[in-house]
Amino acid sequence: MDCAQRDFFAAEVERLADRLYGTALRLTRNADDAEELVAETVAKAWAKFAELRDRQCFEAWIQRILANAFLSNWRHRRACPEVALEIETEDDEPFSLFEKLHQPFLLWWTDPAESVVAKLLRDDIERALDALPDAFRIAVVLVDVQGHSYAEAAELLGVPVGTVRSRLARARAALQRALWQHARDAGLVDPQAKRKDDRDQAAAQL
Repeated sequence: MDCAQRDFFAAEVERLADRLYGTALRLTRNADDAEELVAETVAKAWAKFAELRDRQCFEAWIQRILANAFLSNWRHRRACPEVALEIETEDDEPFSLFEKLHQPFLLWWTDPAESVVAKLLRDDIERALDALPDAFRIAVVLVDVQGHSYAEAAELLGVPVGTVRSRLARARAALQRALWQHARDAGLVDPQAKRKDDRDQAAAQL
């Protein structure tokens, strides 16, 4: 490759370094593994750089390489990957922050019905995401962080689109439940909403 290609690649990797590491960290939940994943991604991207037809798509292209590298390693570590993906949760009862608050609340995705209040700290979001089972967390990272479509995420994961939709729905509900609890603990919830939630919980136990 010529110098111009090398310079472009190096400049783009430097520009995206923090985003790549952030995504890798969300996937691996380990700083050392995240660094290794980014290094592997950059090496693979450089080897395949001649295949990139539209340089304006560089970020989406390299993020896809990162996701594929992670999923390849992740599946390799599991003798029965599809068994590991099917996670049972203790509580699948629907939960919505918006029904609790009757106003916009927390989360990253762009749907107005699923926006979040800026008062909740980003650390709370990251802790809630890290606490999700692997299958749910990976689906959220692919779709809500990396911006893949449901069909693209399904292809990357090797599962039906309906499975991706199901995992996202359950993951988002789990995140909302965790963030609602963080908000309560931090005193960010309107006292009236908190009292109503306490009454609902008490009624559910009767």
